[in-house]
Amino acid sequence: MQIAQISILLKHKKTNNMNTQKLLYVCVLEKTKTYNKINKALVIKHVDFLRELDDNGQLALCGISKGAPGVAGMILLKAENIDEAKEICKLEPLTEAGHTKAVISTLQVADRENNYLL
Repeated sequence: MQIAQISILLKHKKTNNMNTQKLLYVCVLEKTKTYNKINKALVIKHVDFLRELDDNGQLALCGISKGAPGVAGMILLKAENIDEAKEICKLEPLTEAGHTKAVISTLQVADRENNYLL
């Protein structure tokens, strides 16, 4: 066996033995019947909310949904656990105003660092 192959096997074994999981929390903002009543002031509050999450290191990614009927957008959160993520999503201004419904789920991140969960 070549040194490069041994190195890859050892790295793979090390990655698989790690007990830590990288998790993000996905907050899907589903449109409600009053979604079309959103005004500019509320959009500004929403953007300020996203900025605050970003400033606090809790925002991984966010964006508007294109081509998914009934979905306004998504927020990927960094949180200690799903309960914290739910509390954060409850504070989202569009959800607080009743124009969106927040649906939260857990995403186990697959990346180079954890060998894509292999």
